[in-house]
Amino acid sequence: MTGVEESVTDPYLWLEEVTSERALDWAREHNDVVVELFASSQRFTELESRILAMLDTDTRIAYPGRRGSWLYNFWRDAEHPKGLWRRTTFAEYTKDEPRWEVLIDLDALAEAEDENWVWGGAAVLRPEQSRALISLSRGGADAKVVREFDIDTQAFIAPEDGGFHLPEAKSEIRWIDIDTVYVGTDFGPGSLTDSGYPRIAKRWERGTPLEEARTVFEGEATDVAVSAGYDRTPGYERHFVGRATDFFNEEVYLLEADGSLRHIDVPTDASESWYKETFLVRLKSPWEVGGRTYPAGALLAADFEEFLGGARDFEVLFEPDAHTALHGYGWTENHLLLITLEDVQTKLYVMTPGPDGWVREPLADAPPMATTSVMNLDPLEGGDEFMLSTSGFTSPTTLLSGAVGGPTALLKKEPEFFDAAGVETEQFFARSDDGTMIPYFVIRHRDRKGAPGPTIMSGYGGFEVSRTPAYSGASGMGWLERGGTWVMTNIRGGGEYGPQWHTSVQKANRHKVYEDFSSVAKDLVARGITTHDQLGAVGGSNGGLLMGVMLTRYPELFGAIVCQVPLLDMKRYHLLLAGASWMAEYGDPDKPEEWEYISKYSPYQNTRADAAYPPILITTSTRDDRVHPGHARKMAALLESQGHPIWYHENIEGGHGGAADNKQSAFQAALIFEFFTQQLMKG
Repeated sequence: MTGVEESVTDPYLWLEEVTSERALDWAREHNDVVVELFASSQRFTELESRILAMLDTDTRIAYPGRRGSWLYNFWRDAEHPKGLWRRTTFAEYTKDEPRWEVLIDLDALAEAEDENWVWGGAAVLRPEQSRALISLSRGGADAKVVREFDIDTQAFIAPEDGGFHLPEAKSEIRWIDIDTVYVGTDFGPGSLTDSGYPRIAKRWERGTPLEEARTVFEGEATDVAVSAGYDRTPGYERHFVGRATDFFNEEVYLLEADGSLRHIDVPTDASESWYKETFLVRLKSPWEVGGRTYPAGALLAADFEEFLGGARDFEVLFEPDAHTALHGYGWTENHLLLITLEDVQTKLYVMTPGPDGWVREPLADAPPMATTSVMNLDPLEGGDEFMLSTSGFTSPTTLLSGAVGGPTALLKKEPEFFDAAGVETEQFFARSDDGTMIPYFVIRHRDRKGAPGPTIMSGYGGFEVSRTPAYSGASGMGWLERGGTWVMTNIRGGGEYGPQWHTSVQKANRHKVYEDFSSVAKDLVARGITTHDQLGAVGGSNGGLLMGVMLTRYPELFGAIVCQVPLLDMKRYHLLLAGASWMAEYGDPDKPEEWEYISKYSPYQNTRADAAYPPILITTSTRDDRVHPGHARKMAALLESQGHPIWYHENIEGGHGGAADNKQSAFQAALIFEFFTQQLMKG
């Protein structure tokens, strides 16, 4: 018997009322139980303190964002829990203790305005860098307030003084010049899509009311969002607009001076970009054009003006194979840098255009069992310089700088935050139900190889999000140091092997994601790494849906589960907040033929009172305006009513990320590891 039949009114619908006192009282009561059971011991307090000290320490790398000669950084520490937005020069940044120019003290701002401001980002006007559009959210929500900031005077410009200002909404705003922006926001009834994002893009002139901004493009209510932007490259200035018809498909147009649109005719699921005269197309599905068929995952290059004129002659810059996919790419002034994944391990290349075509050469060595990212490319003002960030499961991040054709130099290195002596990383492959080999990484102390032990496996499996090795001090402190084993899975739905790794499991094939994860769980036991009673699983958002399916479909495989900010009621997900934007991933539950396959795995509709479920901790945030907290609340209430071992915690602030500051982040991390310690280590 299912927990909630389709024909029966949902008895927990009242828990979707996010800020109702009844629902919040329910959440607080459950929070009290969780704190008493899992967050009151000396062990918890010590771990929470260690994690918070790691998050607050000034020995962390202050990751910069390069804009011309300036390096910008947003920084949190114990003295500034909400954070500082600041900048410095490259020469200063190379020092052990660089001098930073503080532009905005968010703690001081929040106190002065009596608001729980959380940093949402800054769009700096280029090339002048005299103004910025600052995004701030209340409590970490996706919806943000946008305010113009004068960098020279270090003060916000009030609307009555001509400053650009947007009230709280899921807005898009981009500079054209110092007096003009493109803006999409909540202009009133009918101006948002069904997903809650802008449906209309307008051109807004300084000194005029927002309601007088001129419309340049409109989409449909059923679209995900529309946007407009401006390419300021000297000699190649271009205005453009985009219409995302669903999460994975977008129509892009050049916006001509007379207001007409010029369609960029590539597949809507492709990613197109341009730099000066070069046009790049990254394919997510095969494309037959110009007498050739280009494979999914390929990166193509052409002359942009010739393409707009009708030519369809492309040079293939990258073509995937069974083991290799394109992970990312970006321009320096004269070169294109490629990051590839070869069995989920990064390789770096530099592509150089020339009279006889493109030449490909290695850029730099990338260590195995680690992830190396290229960052801080600024083709218009930064020449051929770049930075490399490398991180592994047991290797803290290193940051290097270099230029194409020259050596790299160490800029910064983070300290070790846990004792990794003897901890090793291995990669294995599990055979899924349909025969597909699924890679996963196992991180454990070499002394643990002789016998099965407590293990946590993590997963996501959606939206072409690739999961690659990275250092996690919290996991090291909270699990590896305690003798546990950590596992990161690379199940389908991600992009580790290119777009087909994702597209092959959308909608009706969604079940393969869950078969992949369960197959890794079985493989871990078969290899003697763990036992089902000692095996835990953790995932958030789409990964929270994965955890819900593991609970209801594969309960016998796990000893404990942590389910974070999850989707769980797949009958109503498209009606809640941004859920409508994800129908291209999961399907439309209002269509009987699509609900037919969704209903088979939707956790909320597949709970059973007579099933034996492992203990589960479900967490969410009241301020999550992306994945509705009602998913987590209702699932917890249903499982509780059926008598299952369920614990629930809701952070009243924090948004979809679950935490609004370092203190909340430390609490949540410590809570998860204490829960797993009690359930899997019985300690």
